[in-house]
Amino acid sequence: MALKELSARPTPREVMEDAPVIPVIVLNEVAHAVPLARALVAGGIRMLEVTLRTPVALACIEAIAKEVPDAVVGAGTVRSAADAQAAALAGARFAVSPGYTRSVGKACHDLGVALLPGVATGSEIMLAQEDGYTALKFFPAMQAGGAPMLKAWNGPFNDVRFCPTGGITGQNARELLALPNVACVGGSWIAPVDAMLAGDWARVTRLAAEAAALPRG
Repeated sequence: MALKELSARPTPREVMEDAPVIPVIVLNEVAHAVPLARALVAGGIRMLEVTLRTPVALACIEAIAKEVPDAVVGAGTVRSAADAQAAALAGARFAVSPGYTRSVGKACHDLGVALLPGVATGSEIMLAQEDGYTALKFFPAMQAGGAPMLKAWNGPFNDVRFCPTGGITGQNARELLALPNVACVGGSWIAPVDAMLAGDWARVTRLAAEAAALPRG
């Protein structure tokens, strides 16, 4: 399947609407970054969220940005303006935050980095909307209400699109993707640690292809 052209600075909606799944990637070794990214892209997934949870995360983002031109690498677990700045310097083109603060929103705006802010309540959605964000990460999705919460939000916030993340699996992703206000889901199951440790990149590509083929509502 041919992927559509993207601008050098994709919008949050473009990030969320590119594929049904954004992989949530935790990398402990820089050597895994490039082969993992290539395996995911080969399966049709190019929006790659590398979480800033390990000491090598920024180096991994930089390696992917430089060596896998077909990938669009982003930074996850962005919790401060400094995180956003470091990620942008490493080559991240989008950012994902577990919550939302105005300082993070402003930093990403000023840096030209698309931000998917994390929200779990109506008040947080309203705050993000006030700052111009309508493509939001619902986190932690399953722990915070899952599909029933998203259905409830579709009334008052029917102009918002969500990427549920947290507790998402290949099994429950289908139910979420069928909802009209869900653009994609975020999950770690398509970048499993055991596959990385084994160098089983063919398995990663297979999982990515299955994820890319998931239907959306």
